[in-house]
Amino acid sequence: MAPGLYGHAVAFGSREDQIAIASEHRFGEDAGERFVISGEVGVYMESGTRPGRHGLTYRQAGVDIDAADALISRIAPAARATRRPGASADLGGFGGLFDLKAAGFKDPILVASTDGVGTKLRIAIEARHFSTIGQDLVAMCVNDIVVQGAEPLFFLDYYATGKLALEDAGVVIEGIARACRDCGCALIGGETAEMPGLYAPGDFDMAGFAVGAVERERVLPKASAMHAGDLLVGVASSGLHSNGFSLVRRILSDAALSCDSPAPFARDTTLGPALLAPTRLYVKSTLAAIRATNVKGLAHITGGGITENLPRILPEGLDAEIDLAAWKRQPVFAWLARAGGVDEQEMLRTFNCGIGLIAVVALREADRCIAAFRDAGESASPIGTLVAGEGAPRVRYKGAA
Repeated sequence: MAPGLYGHAVAFGSREDQIAIASEHRFGEDAGERFVISGEVGVYMESGTRPGRHGLTYRQAGVDIDAADALISRIAPAARATRRPGASADLGGFGGLFDLKAAGFKDPILVASTDGVGTKLRIAIEARHFSTIGQDLVAMCVNDIVVQGAEPLFFLDYYATGKLALEDAGVVIEGIARACRDCGCALIGGETAEMPGLYAPGDFDMAGFAVGAVERERVLPKASAMHAGDLLVGVASSGLHSNGFSLVRRILSDAALSCDSPAPFARDTTLGPALLAPTRLYVKSTLAAIRATNVKGLAHITGGGITENLPRILPEGLDAEIDLAAWKRQPVFAWLARAGGVDEQEMLRTFNCGIGLIAVVALREADRCIAAFRDAGESASPIGTLVAGEGAPRVRYKGAA
């Protein structure tokens, strides 16, 4: 649920569907009796039976409309707090609206992204720790948008479960709203699908959808402007972010560890909370760096690590040379490599290994770029350069972590 859209609904869809189903199953007792579902008022046209005697109800089939309405009421204040220029906080429409002119754009290109949090969600479910997974969802989408030079404008979420647990869903979606607010992105809509029989008890899944905009002449990357000798600025991650968790879970299983086990790589905490450190939101810091200097390209380091993601923004004939000694990895990465016997190349193409975002800038711009990231609260430093290559771009590593 969010400003400007119909909010979270059960799986069957619109209020008209709800009324039709209510009429079909004849919840009322007398002909002409009034009924109210989700704020809509209707009148029964024929007599019927009370629920539980001869007629079925949607709740008996496993879908609780009242729970969905209660969720909407709970999360409405958090969603309204995400309003921004271009997005109102009005409820009740069938679609979310955004006014690009009110947001100050003149000749914008829209940039869209969708993502989930993968099997990190399984860790959250097993640990019963849901307060940060919403930030992961938002970050995985908006970080992909900002590296194109775009400002994230609005977000929509999809939450699917077999039986809606109001408290769990509320915590998750409130986390989504907080992350949207923190990066200036309006939460303008969402869907909660309660689908009996499709999910194991206590399980759920979620997906996010974000749209941003950038003025046409500012779209990134600017591959034609990149040259050998350009500097690569690495921005630190908070840990694993939201990638590689299938391998993480395999390592935990092989080591007979659970979310309640003490974290071998962190003091005074268990594995669940330690592994669930939320993905960093790079929106404000990256937009500040773009404003401060001539950034030529940005890469969000997600699944595939630096090895697979950095070449996506480079032109043919240029490679990236990364100095692995240029930054200090968080202890979780060394523990995973050791506990799972994962070799260095596999680590680098599975995890972010401590670098969540990389910027390409001219050498003369590097200090200003690093300062902009640091002033915005990030840890940033030079981690390599662009070098002449042959054919498709690739990453070359030197040094040791």
